[in-house]
Amino acid sequence: MSLEKISAQISDSQPGNVKKMPPVELWDPPFCGDIDLEIKSDGSWFYNGTVFKRLSLVKLFASVLKKEDKRYFLVTPVEKVGIVVADAPFILTQWQWLDEQKTSMQVTTNLDDSFILNAEHPLEITEEGGLYVTVRQNLQAKVHRNVYYQWVDLACENNAGHGAELVFFSAKHRFSLGQLES
Repeated sequence: MSLEKISAQISDSQPGNVKKMPPVELWDPPFCGDIDLEIKSDGSWFYNGTVFKRLSLVKLFASVLKKEDKRYFLVTPVEKVGIVVADAPFILTQWQWLDEQKTSMQVTTNLDDSFILNAEHPLEITEEGGLYVTVRQNLQAKVHRNVYYQWVDLACENNAGHGAELVFFSAKHRFSLGQLES
């Protein structure tokens, strides 16, 4: 299985200049094996040990990325190939308030996916303290350190009975950056 073949299948599945996400959650093609494609923990994509230099190609392949259990795949309507993801497939690199009242926060990934931080796109903390936001389906973006420190600056200390933590709100949802040490 080659990247050229996958690219052609993706292009064939989207007629014209349509820019919507392919319905990968509806596709269940046969598994065709693994390919030497890895998404590093810094969000860079490598094929056969060489970094992808074309962002448009990375975005194309990211549009057909699917996670099943703990494995990642590139999926087309006719085949599925396994890839390696070191941490998370995306990095959350930017954020901004969408209103003067600071009630809705828009976040953006390294591949220019933008969405509102809300119940559909929640912020989660791992046991190790890593912060991740759900981008789509079960694919996550790791929160970049710069974004984390900016959120720490805007967060408020809150003591809701189970210890003090740093929190902020977006789209009427409460998001925690973690417990504060006493």
